Amino acid sequence: MPRQTATSSAPGPARRRGPSMADVAREAGVSGQTVSRVANGKTNVDDATRERVLDAMRRIGYRPNSAARALRNGQFRSIGVIISALPTFGNSRTLDAIAAAVVPEGFSIILMPVTRPTQGEVTGAFSTLNEQAVDGVIILIEQHQLDQSEIELPHGLPVVVIDSSARYDYPVVDNDQADGAARATSHLLSLGHSTVWHIAGPPQSYSAERRRKSWQATLERAGCAVPPVLVGDWSPESGYQAGLRLAADPSVTAVFAANDQMALGLLRALHESGRAVPASVSVVGFDDMEESAHFWPPLTTIRQSFEAVGRHAVKALLAEIETGTEAGEPVLLPTELVVRSSTAPPPA
Repeated sequence: MPRQTATSSAPGPARRRGPSMADVAREAGVSGQTVSRVANGKTNVDDATRERVLDAMRRIGYRPNSAARALRNGQFRSIGVIISALPTFGNSRTLDAIAAAVVPEGFSIILMPVTRPTQGEVTGAFSTLNEQAVDGVIILIEQHQLDQSEIELPHGLPVVVIDSSARYDYPVVDNDQADGAARATSHLLSLGHSTVWHIAGPPQSYSAERRRKSWQATLERAGCAVPPVLVGDWSPESGYQAGLRLAADPSVTAVFAANDQMALGLLRALHESGRAVPASVSVVGFDDMEESAHFWPPLTTIRQSFEAVGRHAVKALLAEIETGTEAGEPVLLPTELVVRSSTAPPPA
């Protein structure tokens, strides 16, 4: 009879336990309570001790348990950002600023793009973020369908809105779009131009609408004729196509483009059409993107601080998360006229 092979009932090797807070405390030479304060983002730890604890965590590979921490503190240390799936220069820069502002506060970001700012998409994004367990939400959608009466933002989470009409019971943070457009238009009028033409952003954009209305109001206050608006889509190509039309009209001596990228296309169209900038036509943009100083000629433009908008939005949201009370009036951050070589008095 063949011998049966005995099967071993001995347990396998025990799973290796990960480093604990006690291990970190021993490594850093501090109390377990101090390690807990650092792991939970408390501020009552001096900088040198905090750095020593963080170094110890890195050396031994300790990672705080965020789920357990959320149960203890009632916070998940996570912020949701609902953003338009259509990327724009401003949204990209603002999102970078939000990310830079949340990291020092010990928060992470969960990004939720929406293709269209409809009630269904916005509600769906909120529901998904609730399932992801975030402490609050920043909304970064420039299309002003978000401001229509049928769009209702769900309640239950702290919310801050960027780039909107402020028709919400939520804190709103934005650059002062109207003031920037007024500065651009007034600068060209102050040089002696009889009027200023405008290449506007897409009609569904809240910021484009604000800039267009302010351009028109500035001309009307000065008693100047208001030329017909040319509409672009923020792209250099749309600025180029509008520029070809403007270049063909010898009465055009000054143009305010609603962003620097459309201004870039406008400059190309003017150059190709033999209209020198600024000797024949002056051009002002909006944004002060890094490349604007290197256009030919270097572009006069309106500087808006996306970094400041991101910082203020995070500050307002974290205050709401901590206190449970919403911020007060909308925050409008100032813009700045940056004068370079693309503007001059009109030709004699």
